[in-house]
Amino acid sequence: MAWTLDDIPWDRFDPIKVDPETVKVVKAASLVEHNGEDYAVYLCNVFADDPAFQQAARRWAREEVQHGRALRRWAELADPAFDFDTAFRRFTDGFKLPLDAEESVRGSRAGELIARCIVETGTSSWYTAIKDGTDEPVLHEICRRIAADELRHYKLFYANLQRYLEAERLTGWGRLRVAAGRVAESEDDELAYAYYAANGGIGAYDRRTCSRAYASRAYAFYKPHHVERGMAMIFKAVGLDPQGKLHRFAASLAWRFIDYRTKTLSKQAA
Repeated sequence: MAWTLDDIPWDRFDPIKVDPETVKVVKAASLVEHNGEDYAVYLCNVFADDPAFQQAARRWAREEVQHGRALRRWAELADPAFDFDTAFRRFTDGFKLPLDAEESVRGSRAGELIARCIVETGTSSWYTAIKDGTDEPVLHEICRRIAADELRHYKLFYANLQRYLEAERLTGWGRLRVAAGRVAESEDDELAYAYYAANGGIGAYDRRTCSRAYASRAYAFYKPHHVERGMAMIFKAVGLDPQGKLHRFAASLAWRFIDYRTKTLSKQAA
């Protein structure tokens, strides 16, 4: 690993600069990241005859778990009442990955790798946005390191994608379909349930309410340049020009959607 928890300047933690709304989404993120080992099980099942990729996937998972540990420790500093172990059990009891799957839920292994590229695009962009948006120095440093890891993970999955594209001949339309589907899942049960589990889990889980609560806080960190960079990574993953006119149009459209969604959700919460 490039860094450990000992590299984080924990002594610089400044409670005065902690935003309580940020704490809520960091708690949720700590649960999702800490669940990386289950994702490795799924990926190793899908790529059962590719030991080199399996080794890389297990290393990736260990780094994801470390992200969860770092975010957990920060959240516990920001909110000493945060009971991570209880929240994590609640999360894993309520959100299940297809650990017994032998084939990718994306229809092909190339499709699985495209989906992983989309996920790493989202996490790299989001942690960069938090880094740029927080005044709390320890969270800033954690997110800087995580964002760099997620970019490296994107490159890992993208490199393996090139191998599988040659073998499986996934069409350009097929790549777009997988990418669009995974982007649409950004407001699925995983993050919504993680938000519910991390922030008390009181009462019945309502996906729409929890998804909106998470999104209203998470989207608020984004600025146009974060969206533009993320869209370039998506375009690269699906085989489109990441610097062309279509990219600029798509990035502009995505930013308008995020900005509108953030403002709409903020009004609803007011």
